[in-house]
Parts: sequence; C-alpha cells; structure tokens
Amino acid sequence: MEEKKNYSGQLSLRLTPELHERIANEADKENRSINNLVAYLLEKSLDDQLIARPTSSFEQRQFVGRTINGRSITPENGLVVVDGIYYRYLIDGNHPVDMDKAYVIIEANGNILTLRAL
Repeated sequence: MEEKKNYSGQLSLRLTPELHERIANEADKENRSINNLVAYLLEKSLDDQLIARPTSSFEQRQFVGRTINGRSITPENGLVVVDGIYYRYLIDGNHPVDMDKAYVIIEANGNILTLRAL
C-alpha cells in the first residue's frame, strides 16, 4: 500500500527582482495579495493545460505558449498580428489591452487567440 504524502501548502520561490516587481504591480492592479495572485495564476495555468491536452489541435501546438508584444494588438479593430497573419483575440479576464505589456497565447481556436498579460 502506497503511503500518502503530506503537503504543507507552503512553497519557497526564488524570482528575479524584475519579475517580483511585475507580479507585485499586477497584484496591486487586481487588488490581490502577491500570494493570492501567484496561487491563482498557477492553478489557472495547470487547469488550462489539463483542459487543452485531450483536444490538442494544430492551432494549439503552433501558438500556445508563444509570447507576443502588446504593440502587435490593435484594439480598434479587434485583431492581433502573429507571424504576419491577423487573428481575432480575446484577453483573459477581459482586461483592456496594455500596449507596453507582453502577452502569452494561452489558447488557439480557429482564428481566435486567447491572450494573457504577463
């Protein structure tokens, strides 16, 4: 019989000062603690990966995980340019586009990409 491991729920994590600052700023914007934001993002990322695995498509394999510059997004017409091709996009959490941020593609479904600010 396999012994069940006990987990404390605590995790020590080393970050670059720049990433720490980005996370702190994003937590402030969302009125969350850093701990709450990091836990939320990790859980959501794991959930997204588990959901995407069984239905992996060509679009998923080609785009998911790629990072794009916010200046590639044109909110006026609802399009984003990836490799010279225009796609429709959704922003995770319905946040407004910030041209100074980088975005990661978290989902691709046909010609619609879901983006999450980094």
